Amino acid sequence: MSWLMDAHIHLSDNEYSQDMPFIITSMEKMKIRACCVSMDLHSSEKTLDLSKKTNLVLPFIGIHPEKSKDDLEPIVELIEKNSNQISGIGEIGLDKTYVSDQDDFKRQETVFHKMLLMAEKLHKPVSIHSRTTLNEILAILPSYSISGVLLHWFAGSKKQLKTATDLGCYASYGPAMIYAKDKQVLLSETNKDKILVETDGPVRFSRCFAMKTAQITFLPSVVFCAANILNETYDDLSYEMEQNSKHYLGV
Repeated sequence: MSWLMDAHIHLSDNEYSQDMPFIITSMEKMKIRACCVSMDLHSSEKTLDLSKKTNLVLPFIGIHPEKSKDDLEPIVELIEKNSNQISGIGEIGLDKTYVSDQDDFKRQETVFHKMLLMAEKLHKPVSIHSRTTLNEILAILPSYSISGVLLHWFAGSKKQLKTATDLGCYASYGPAMIYAKDKQVLLSETNKDKILVETDGPVRFSRCFAMKTAQITFLPSVVFCAANILNETYDDLSYEMEQNSKHYLGV
């Protein structure tokens, strides 16, 4: 039985605090690992603490574009201090919905470039937030040599997907793919060796998920749906996802 990997989930979020023993047990029973991404210094510290409790949590630390006005130096110091313990840098990226003027966006770009530089220097993969800014991010990435680049919750066009593929990026798809036709089309257009799956918890999903907080236990349903779309068996796709995950992480 292959191991599944949630490529992007916020297990350090307060939404999960009371349930972590149950979540860890579920991960052990269901053979699921998780790239636990962070938002800022506080959540990065929580992510590192969580990773010390179980090797199923792969800690990603960084500054989300929503938090780009935070002091940059403490998170840089945290990354450098824990470079041997962290699995990657994230969640990082750009997002114009969080800015009020061009100066705010320039600040986001400054933080994003610094995080990419750290990832390049430390040979770590990155988990990138690209809402409303995919073209800008695809223009920036060639300036860095990073082997594992994930465009999480990919929601671009087929043309943007082609550009991302040419750059060697991975694309991840989550629970929304189960009921969203546009996500299903994008999945079918993605190179199989560049597909990852995620939940992005604690995001809430509609339709069959009834706006419940995303749980890592949703992941097998995402893989099952993807297998149907790609005309593969669940076991075959699970194995392929495991190999993709290893390549993304560089392990």
